[in-house]
Amino acid sequence: MSIKYVIINANEVSSLDFSKVEETSASMLRYNNDNTKTFVKFTGNTPSFLDGKTQYTISEINEIINIAGGDWVPAVEDPIDQGEANE
Repeated sequence: MSIKYVIINANEVSSLDFSKVEETSASMLRYNNDNTKTFVKFTGNTPSFLDGKTQYTISEINEIINIAGGDWVPAVEDPIDQGEANE
């Protein structure tokens, strides 16, 4: 089953059900430079709180968040594991 990624507004974090996404808490989220957006990932059925939002593949989300000098805070670790792209 492939992992899907969804960018959300930072003010939506408080309404996330962390049992439905791969991240376990708000402290695990990566934000853009002005802290107005973040993203979550999930597998399987789309959680209802993400309905209607654009879903991205691993390669698509990497294009968005890993652009040098872009709008996203650099990852503390390596970029999202490319091995997930094969799932």
